[in-house]
Amino acid sequence: MKSSIETGRTYIRGLVFGMAVISMILTVSCQKSREGKPNIIIIFTDDQGYGDLGCYGSPNISTPNIDQMAEEGLRFSSFYAAPFCGPSRAQLMTGCYPPRVGHARNPGPGSNFGLHPNEVTIAELLKDEAYATMCIGKWHLGDAPEFLPTRQGFDAFFGIPFSNDMWSYHPKMPPLENEDSLMLAIRERAAYTGYAGQGSYYPSDGGFPNALPLMYNEAVIEENPDQQQLTTRYTEAALTFIDEQHKKPFFLYLAHAMPHVPLFVSKKFADKSIRGLYGDVIMEIDWSVGQIIDRLKQHGIDEKTLVVFTSDNGPWLAYGIDGGSAGPLRDGKGSSFEGGERVPAIFRWPGKIPPNRLTDAFAGNLDLLPTIGKLAGSKLPQDRVLDGRDLWPLLSGETDKSPHQYFHYFGGSGEGRINYRGIRDERWKLLLSVDSDSIIISQALYDLNADVSERFDRLQEHPEIAKHLNGSAQKFYDELTQNLRPAGHRIQP
Repeated sequence: MKSSIETGRTYIRGLVFGMAVISMILTVSCQKSREGKPNIIIIFTDDQGYGDLGCYGSPNISTPNIDQMAEEGLRFSSFYAAPFCGPSRAQLMTGCYPPRVGHARNPGPGSNFGLHPNEVTIAELLKDEAYATMCIGKWHLGDAPEFLPTRQGFDAFFGIPFSNDMWSYHPKMPPLENEDSLMLAIRERAAYTGYAGQGSYYPSDGGFPNALPLMYNEAVIEENPDQQQLTTRYTEAALTFIDEQHKKPFFLYLAHAMPHVPLFVSKKFADKSIRGLYGDVIMEIDWSVGQIIDRLKQHGIDEKTLVVFTSDNGPWLAYGIDGGSAGPLRDGKGSSFEGGERVPAIFRWPGKIPPNRLTDAFAGNLDLLPTIGKLAGSKLPQDRVLDGRDLWPLLSGETDKSPHQYFHYFGGSGEGRINYRGIRDERWKLLLSVDSDSIIISQALYDLNADVSERFDRLQEHPEIAKHLNGSAQKFYDELTQNLRPAGHRIQP
């Protein structure tokens, strides 16, 4: 069996050759003008909380490269994802709230559903504009061949098809005799930190008895890769892609496995942070960001590249010190309180996005598709509803207002069901429920400007505000129920 280092070198050589072939194909076949089309890089972390960066107030995690990004670009204080991993990725890729595309739950290993092939992703928009495209890291939009990144607009994929804890080393797997050192270490760590579902085990026909696959395109190249090396290997692959594609427009989607539990970090960052293992992991991600920006500068394309850094949802608080921090926000992953869906977000493009700015305008990862599509000159799909809006007037400093009148909150749900939980405007947030007759019921009202921690329910004091938001929520819910699209379903052999 090859070592992970040997496998990594083999992979890099294959990537160089593969992307060179793609480059030649694009050079020969592309008839469209590439002038003025920016490179796009989205760096997407997993379960990183609002309070886990220096520029977002972390008192004990050092993130100098990401903080520098914020100084050189625009930082959002009210940027939203979805409450879980898969739905957030569906939202980012399609520009739609997760239930609209039937993808409001997490697909696991061997899942019978994924993102529908008929959905239009950011990568597909950019492919139409002659971009080279690559997905590196965690996909989590279905692991069947028909759902993989290579079927959704990406020229190449290097990463894992679902979460890094969906493997036989999950602490909820029933104990076995003579367990290896990795399993014992994970059980010991999980018992120390606490974990989701602590005190119970998966049933014998459930859980994750599978190995974790590391894939290149649609082939598994390793099983149960050394996760201590994942952040480094993903970064090396990203740098290789930039090296090969820097002379033409490219789209790099780098979706780190970390800091989703179980946490792993390379030796170069082990025991470096006073915050402990979680801090070490964030420091390595920060290093990765610095490597990417340095490589852009080396190739003279820094001012031709939009870099976005954000997270897929809030911290997984059930894992204690390994679960990150939401800072001043209430609750974490899975919740419709701000700590579950409000995430860090930084946009950097020297010469195009004015530096050192902070905005309170609310936006979200569902806005990336229309924003990037507009910048690339893409024609957005006209045959479907999109929930995202073009952020460029806000990013460029033309306006300081959100393009949204409202943002909507959802919980996880199955295909065809809408777990609608809340609505917010510039100031107020209404938590709600939907009764059996599809009528919106107001539950709690928070003043996010004065009470970002959502400690004080103002529903009884401001019934007129609740009534207004309730009415707007009802209109949105009624529209959404009429415009639901299905998830993709696995093709059975």
